[in-house]
Amino acid sequence: MKLLAIDTATEACSVALWQDGAILETFEVLGRTHSVQLPLMLPALLAEAGIKLAQLDGLVCGIGPGSFAGVRIGVSFVKGLALGLDRPVVGVTSLAMLAAAQLAENPDALALPAIDARMDEVYLGAYRSRDGAIVAVQDDAVGPAGTIELPAALAGPIRAAGTGWSAHREALLARLPQTPVVVDDTALPHAAAAFRTAVQRFERGEAGDAAQLVPAYLRNRVALTQREQQALRDSRGR
Repeated sequence: MKLLAIDTATEACSVALWQDGAILETFEVLGRTHSVQLPLMLPALLAEAGIKLAQLDGLVCGIGPGSFAGVRIGVSFVKGLALGLDRPVVGVTSLAMLAAAQLAENPDALALPAIDARMDEVYLGAYRSRDGAIVAVQDDAVGPAGTIELPAALAGPIRAAGTGWSAHREALLARLPQTPVVVDDTALPHAAAAFRTAVQRFERGEAGDAAQLVPAYLRNRVALTQREQQALRDSRGR
């Protein structure tokens, strides 16, 4: 099976190929130039792997959460490819990708991936590894770090990853009953990590039509109003 995965939901941009278990990935931190660099990264990776788009069996798309613009770029790009090639698609969240990287290091851990959501909020997920699959303990959520829902059971080693831990470290740590064994607060999603979830879904026949692929924004607002910004500054005593 040959699969192509693309993720542009954060400041990172990555393209990865799965060829019967062998993985090849290109990963760059691009800021806001995803739409320019992605069309260059893809053919370069295909050329390195020695395959053509027509040989792909399916596509995998990072669907967010993250930057609204970044999520739209990735989803639109993958949709266009999938429709043109008439190939099935699987969407994988940014938080699941971050979790997959952590659980590859310790399958017995609880992964708590977090991405800075701006507006004094954080995107947070909770995942475990079960029978080789990456499984969400609860739904991915967005909210203030001091009040966002955490899993009821936090047993076992905790591995934390993502920019949300850099932006909201103290508030998140204060909510935990134990200190994580790892806090990788610079980690960004990698398209290659999406295969930990996507491959099994393709094998189970769960891939869908490209028209059904939708972003996982988790919220429908990009920024605070001026009044809300002032209220936030006042609450912080600034």
